[in-house]
Amino acid sequence: MITKIGLVAGDIWNYFDKHNGAGNLNDIISGVGKEKDLVLMSIGWLAREGHVVLTSGGSEYIVKLANKVQRH
Repeated sequence: MITKIGLVAGDIWNYFDKHNGAGNLNDIISGVGKEKDLVLMSIGWLAREGHVVLTSGGSEYIVKLANKVQRH
């Protein structure tokens, strides 16, 4: 299972390459084309490793590459 999560994390990274390093959660799930649970686990892994940051954008979550987030 860890291998699958890692492969989908790579798919998410490729999605970010095509979408300016960010996207809302539903678009990422749809764009990657994998099972929702697997995409969520992969985003969690990327977040835990510090590669992505999740924020709440009203009624949805936004996921951004960590280097795309401005730090104050």
